[in-house]
Amino acid sequence: MKIFIMRHGEAAEIAGDDSQRPLTKQGIDEAKTMGQWLSQRSANFLDVLVSPYIRAQQTYESVTHSLDKDGLFSHQAKTADFITPSGDAKQVHDFVDGVCSQYQKSDYNDNSSAILFISHMPFVSYFVAELTDKNNMPMFATGAIAVIDYDIDAMQGQLVEIVSPCQVNN
Repeated sequence: MKIFIMRHGEAAEIAGDDSQRPLTKQGIDEAKTMGQWLSQRSANFLDVLVSPYIRAQQTYESVTHSLDKDGLFSHQAKTADFITPSGDAKQVHDFVDGVCSQYQKSDYNDNSSAILFISHMPFVSYFVAELTDKNNMPMFATGAIAVIDYDIDAMQGQLVEIVSPCQVNN
C-alpha cells in the first residue's frame, strides 16, 4: 500500500486563530500542481484524511480539482482532528494500522491501493518518521508530498520520495 503525506499549500500570514489561515494564490497553485502529480500515480485512494484547519481543507479542494477530472476521487475526504500541527504521530500510526486491518491484506497490500493525508508541519515530518525510520524527519516545502511504501503485515514503511511543487514545475 502507498501512503501519501501532504503538507498544505502556502498559507496567508494573519493574526489570530492559526486554524483560520487561508491559502494564498500560490498555495492554491501548489495544491493544484500536486493534484495533477497525484493523478499520474495511478493510485486507488481508499481513504483521504484532512486536517480541519482551513488551509488543509482548501488544499484538499484544490488537489481534488485535478483528481476529479480523472475520476480518482469518488468519495469525500474525512476531516481528522488528530492530524493538526500538534497531532500525535504514534496515534495516527495506530490509526493507519487499524484502517489497514479492515481491508483484506492480500487485496490491498499492493502498489495501487493508497491513503492520502493532508496536514501540517511539524506533524507531517513526525508522521513520516513514525511510519518509516525514526531517524528520518524530513522537512516539507509547502504543498510537498512524501510517498511511503507501507507494508501492512510489518506495520512499517519505507520512504520512497518527497516531491515538492517546484520539482513538478521544473
